[in-house]
Amino acid sequence: MTTQPIKLDNKETVLQFLDSYDTFLFDCDGVLWSGTHLLPNVIETLSLLEKLNKTVLFVTNNSTKSRQDYTKKFANFGIENVTKDQIFSSSFATAIYMKNFSSLDPKTDKIWVFGESGIEKELQEVGFTTLGGSDPRLSEEWDQQKTPFLPCDPSVKAVVAGLDTKINFHRLCVTFNYLKQDDVKYVATNIDTTFPGKPYLQPGCGSMIELLTKSSGRPEPPNCGKPSQLMLDTVFEAFPNLKREKCCMIGDRLNTDIKFGIDGKLGGQLLVLSGVEKESCLSDKTHGFELPKYYADKLGDVYEHYSK
Repeated sequence: MTTQPIKLDNKETVLQFLDSYDTFLFDCDGVLWSGTHLLPNVIETLSLLEKLNKTVLFVTNNSTKSRQDYTKKFANFGIENVTKDQIFSSSFATAIYMKNFSSLDPKTDKIWVFGESGIEKELQEVGFTTLGGSDPRLSEEWDQQKTPFLPCDPSVKAVVAGLDTKINFHRLCVTFNYLKQDDVKYVATNIDTTFPGKPYLQPGCGSMIELLTKSSGRPEPPNCGKPSQLMLDTVFEAFPNLKREKCCMIGDRLNTDIKFGIDGKLGGQLLVLSGVEKESCLSDKTHGFELPKYYADKLGDVYEHYSK
């Protein structure tokens, strides 16, 4: 977009914003919460959207949890009545991609997982057998003579790689050996370079994908997280009656969340400054990414200004 974003800092702009859209797609980390810390007035804002009969969906690149796990996380934060069907994670989008577009047969072809249980659960739900992932034996010290994971299982026909907060040399070595096989497909859940935390920013999935890609000599893998439209295709397949021009993407990153909404031709985008981006990104455009239609200091500003 060429125009400067509108800041949601008064009731008039908030009312205009809310009247413009029927559906709101939310990123989670850095928008609703930061780690284990719920951000201010998130519950009130989501309740307001429910009161206004808006459709609310959650679109996250975090692959460490399954959709069912996310419903529990919402409930633990006091955000009630969020269902599994409202949640679209990169692990879920990857599972759909592997089932529908990879040519793998879930009955015979296994998948090696570099990542955590969220990926395993979603792949298993669509019928795949997974190896690796959260297997506790991968936390043991690397010993190429004793590892139970090599030689490679010939029935493994793909590697799915996501964020792994337990990354170690054992996991890297086994995954590397699978990636060195020409007949094994390679797919990433997402390519976020960083991951929001409180109070410190953390390395994201993309940094791990880069390591695996460089070491194995593979080309960059397809990825199923934002800004990839594979994620948005999954949303519109599940909710075919949504109108793109009446949807708004809300996130804290220009290169994933906002680009996702712009590339998907959604009606609007809202950047919140409670996660990765700072307000300076709106004036210093050396980052090269298009700007959103709206921005706010935090999501809770919607509720605060609406209630004035």
